[in-house]
Amino acid sequence: MKTKLKKGDQVQIIAGKDKGKKGRVLRIDRITERVIVEALNMVKKTQRPKNQNDKGGIIEIEAAIAASNVMVVCKKCGPTRLGTKVDGKKKTRVCRKCGEAL
Repeated sequence: MKTKLKKGDQVQIIAGKDKGKKGRVLRIDRITERVIVEALNMVKKTQRPKNQNDKGGIIEIEAAIAASNVMVVCKKCGPTRLGTKVDGKKKTRVCRKCGEAL
């Protein structure tokens, strides 16, 4: 599935347990339409030791969240949808509210 999100975008979560919080996109899975946002949607995971010197234990990692539950944040007007603007052969992503390039 095609998405307008990119790695490094500033997004706000609009649904779920972290609703209203903002973070940066770390990874996008275009097949399952899910994104991983930095320090949000944290879950606990048990981890086994990788070698004899390591300790196993419970760690916290970011879990994937549905791409439909995040919105890109414009610097001027806040959470917004994305549009595209074509200048010759170059496509740029723009804010739908104010028209500023993202």
